[in-house]
Parts: sequence; structure tokens; C-alpha cells
Amino acid sequence: MTRVLLIEDDPAVRRGVSLGLRHRGHETLLVATGEDGLAELIASAPEIVLLDLMLPGMSGLETCRRIRAFSQVPIVILSARDDDVDVVVGLEAGADDYVIKPASSEVIEARMRAVLRRTTQPAAPGQARTTHGDLLIDRIALRVLKHGAQLALAPTELKLLLFLSAAPEQTFSRQQLLEQVWEHSFHGDYRLVDACVMRLRGKIEDDPRDPRYIQTVRGFGYRFGPL
Repeated sequence: MTRVLLIEDDPAVRRGVSLGLRHRGHETLLVATGEDGLAELIASAPEIVLLDLMLPGMSGLETCRRIRAFSQVPIVILSARDDDVDVVVGLEAGADDYVIKPASSEVIEARMRAVLRRTTQPAAPGQARTTHGDLLIDRIALRVLKHGAQLALAPTELKLLLFLSAAPEQTFSRQQLLEQVWEHSFHGDYRLVDACVMRLRGKIEDDPRDPRYIQTVRGFGYRFGPL
């Protein structure tokens, strides 16, 4: 059973999502505002957060940013807004995935499970501990250190780095990364990949505008190195 915190101000949506998740054996914690969501997160330590963007008072984006300031709990945004700008801004705020409403409980659970797997499973085989420049990647402890200090990586950021760094200099398309990291088997939404790369560069690169580790292969995808 997974403890899920649902931050959603629409009572009908809140009830429908909650019933679907409870039917599948999950425990749901329900709040209607970002402020209450932050308090519930601290009090109840949920394993994943489902977050609406359009909230009264503190917006969903601000709620996401505040969560990321102190927690790496997986966050899936649920929103009826599917404009490119809204999606990218939501992902850049620290969300691990983005689901467009309305969505069935089956879809929501599938995306939840994919995100949760990223917190417990290495993304790809490789040596237990590898050093790349000033980065140390520990695949057993699932942590990354830069200059000896541990980086606070969200689950998706960590899995993306583990996957890319397991095959240095090999180029992966955005679709390949979507399938391997996000576990989306359909022809997917590459905004997820690009936004996660941007966030990851901001944490591991000295200069994200001139990346040393996560390099862009124009018109195709990304690769790790060469260093």
C-alpha cells in the first residue's frame, strides 16, 4: 500500500481520484490547498504527492517549489492545463511527471508506480561507484556527490543520470530516454526529458549553459560526456 498525498481543490476530482486509488489499495491523504499540503507532507510523510496546478492561495507551482526546497518526495502534477509553457514550468519547478486531466485512475496509478520505481531501482547496470570529473556516482547507495558533497536529486533526475552515465559517450534519443527513465512506451512527450535535463544540469554542471556532463546531440537527444 502506498501513502499518497493528493493536493486538489476541486471536490469532485479529489473524490474521484481518491476512490480510484483506494480501490487499488492505496492510502490517500486529501487536502485542498498548497499550505495544507505542505503541513500534511511534514506530518504524514507520504510516499508520493499528486499535485494540482490551479490551487487557491499558494499556486501548485509554488507548492512544488517549496516541497523541493526540503524534500525529494516524488511529485506528479495533475492538471487540465496542457499548454507547453505550463507543462515545462511545472516540470522545471521540480515535478517528476505531468498527467493531463481528466485521466483515469489506471493511468494515474501507472504513472505513480513508474515514478516510485525510480526511487528504489538503479536505472542501468554499471560499476557500483564511478568517478566522472568532480562527480562520484554511487549506484548502491543511489546518491551522487560533487566535490564530496551529496546532491539533492529528485528521483527522476537521479535515474536519468544513472542511465546516461552507465554508457558514457553513447547518444540516446529523447524517445529512448522517455521509455527507459519514465517508462512511457508510447510516442511520448519530450518536454519531460528536456525539462529534467535542464534541472539536472543546474545541479551537476559548473556552467549549465556550457554543460560538461549532459551534452545535447542536436536534433536527436543526449549523451553523457566525454569528459
